[in-house]
Amino acid sequence: MKDTQMNGAESLVHTLLANGVEVCFTNPGTSEMHFVAALDHIPGMRSVLALQEGVATGAADGYYRMAGKPASTLLHLGPGLANGLSNLHNAKKAGSGIVNIIGEHASTHIELDAPLTSDIEGIARPVSHWVRTSDTAGTVGKDAAEAVQASMVTPGQIVSLILPSDTAWNDGGVPHEALDAPTPAAFDKAALAQAVEVLDGPDSCCCWAAAH
Repeated sequence: MKDTQMNGAESLVHTLLANGVEVCFTNPGTSEMHFVAALDHIPGMRSVLALQEGVATGAADGYYRMAGKPASTLLHLGPGLANGLSNLHNAKKAGSGIVNIIGEHASTHIELDAPLTSDIEGIARPVSHWVRTSDTAGTVGKDAAEAVQASMVTPGQIVSLILPSDTAWNDGGVPHEALDAPTPAAFDKAALAQAVEVLDGPDSCCCWAAAH
């Protein structure tokens, strides 16, 4: 009988596709190789290699502004994320939706404090509306689905999903089905009426221009 088990990285790609994320702008390193392998052999995801992380995050911002839906990025550890911060800042201010996938050292390796070890959640929070680190391969799919859902909160949000390498290479990945897109807040008619009243009032610039 054929083994149908998948690893966490494979469940991530299947979940992103199920939730409408079809493009990934990448600048990966060794910690993200299992995700790169999954991108390569699972059909449906367009992987676009960028030569610098700022290009990847800027491209994801531009994609949302043109397509009206989020793309993903793949960034290498904390330093890779840091290289892409300026365009994530711009995207957050613009109300763009982006799903950042950020690699992390394996959970058993973090305590060794290798040269690229950093507080990735701390780096991500100022430019993200939603931040999470997956604990196991089995939770990656659910985490990814909730990340995409969060990225679609009107007008669009920056989300950062951090994946320790062992959550990507370990078996036990479970793809997650599409989650409902968040419902935009109800239109505030009272605010519209207030705006009309202000614009139509004697102190409005429009009235001043008409009088002069």
